[in-house]
Amino acid sequence: MTTSPQVANISNRIWSLCDVLLDAGVSTGDYLQQLTILLFLKMADEYAKAPYNRDLGIPPEYGWPTLLTKNGADLEVHYMKVLEELGKKTGMLGMIFARAQNKIQTPALLQRVIAMIDETSWVGMNVDVKGEIYESLLERVASDTKSGAGQYFTPRPLIRAMVAALRPLPKKTIADPACGTGGFFLSAQEYLLQTYGKELGRDELQFLKSKTFTGWELVPETARVCVMNLFLHGIGEAIDTPPIHRDDSLLADSGTRFDYVLANPPFGRQSSYVVTAEEDGAVSREALSYNRQDFWATTSNKQLNFVQHIRTMLKADGRAAVVVPDNVLFEGGAGEIVRKKLLETTDLHTILRLPTGIFYANGVKANVFFFDNKPASKTHQTKEVWVYDFRTNKHFTLKERKLADVDFEDFLKSYNPENRHKRKETDHFKKFTYNEIIARDKTNLDIFWLKDDSVTDMENLPAPKIIAAEILEHLRAAVESFEEIESGLEE
Repeated sequence: MTTSPQVANISNRIWSLCDVLLDAGVSTGDYLQQLTILLFLKMADEYAKAPYNRDLGIPPEYGWPTLLTKNGADLEVHYMKVLEELGKKTGMLGMIFARAQNKIQTPALLQRVIAMIDETSWVGMNVDVKGEIYESLLERVASDTKSGAGQYFTPRPLIRAMVAALRPLPKKTIADPACGTGGFFLSAQEYLLQTYGKELGRDELQFLKSKTFTGWELVPETARVCVMNLFLHGIGEAIDTPPIHRDDSLLADSGTRFDYVLANPPFGRQSSYVVTAEEDGAVSREALSYNRQDFWATTSNKQLNFVQHIRTMLKADGRAAVVVPDNVLFEGGAGEIVRKKLLETTDLHTILRLPTGIFYANGVKANVFFFDNKPASKTHQTKEVWVYDFRTNKHFTLKERKLADVDFEDFLKSYNPENRHKRKETDHFKKFTYNEIIARDKTNLDIFWLKDDSVTDMENLPAPKIIAAEILEHLRAAVESFEEIESGLEE
């Protein structure tokens, strides 16, 4: 997808202050958080006026105009008061302002950011334009490895390919138990509007806006960004009932069942939560295990837990596309149990092996599981698994060779979303029967057959920059692994 000149112009203008703020000690992630808060206040003020006359619940004494009339220390004190009071609200306000802090502690810089946002009329702007502006800002923050925001940002070409494969229908529900910045919801919305736009009546459009999407996000800062991202795209505008739950979705079965689940659960082997001592403020991390009676296996591996959880979220005929790391494919113990049960109770019809270098999290080797839920049966529901190898001899980086929509064209052609029962094998796309898979050691789903040319053909190695980027990714991944081990030893 290309960025329009209008989007690029506004996005660049908003981002122009970032270098100045970085010098003042404000990170890119903190800058985005402040933009989110201030932008919501500005839009709430615009909505309150004619012709909208819509109340988003912000008391006049804490509204946008009050920020324009103050400067210096008075502005800083008042802004902190606004954050504190609105953070006590429920619904969307509570989600936007929960635990919000003023990270721009230089009043003159804060005033510059406020003035910049005030220059533009946001409510009157086309939904596609303002949504695209915010998405472009999200991607800039995600690409800053120091911010750590990349772990909540799934590459948009991958998301669009997963949605295109699933082909969601109007007036169906879509969930994401770890929704990050809301990328799957926005792509699904775009797909539905482009595919069925002229056929969607008033009821269908209202359903798309207020009932289609349900997400969970544990991290308050990320939930804030997600709600704002959806709000700017015209999703979840009900002030009392935002579409996102700020909670750990794995803790319990919500009881609600969905037509589709699209997800890229957080990477990392074990779940943990932060504990802060009330008396001395000391911070520690404690391992978190989920004892769910509806799970096939009890494990601290959160990816296996998410796979089990997603299966429970589906309606009897629900369908899922979920990103999983390689360990889900071959890990023994609980991993083997989960794979066998998934093959028995669902139709795990497709696995997409993803290339390295496409995620902002370092050194990730991942895949996409596509499976359809099925009613209880005495026989296994999966008859055959099709594996598409998009990893072998594929080289991507976040800068020199970025993943693009065109890179998924062959996969989608092979997947055949119109009728996946009429597929044909190719060099990259192979079929394996249930009996072939169940006979593999530990029901191993880590299946590959293509020859890795880089191992034997020294003349066709990737460019030095790509090799260097891949080495750097592996080194960063190794450091993260050692830090995880060290954290475990401390616990």
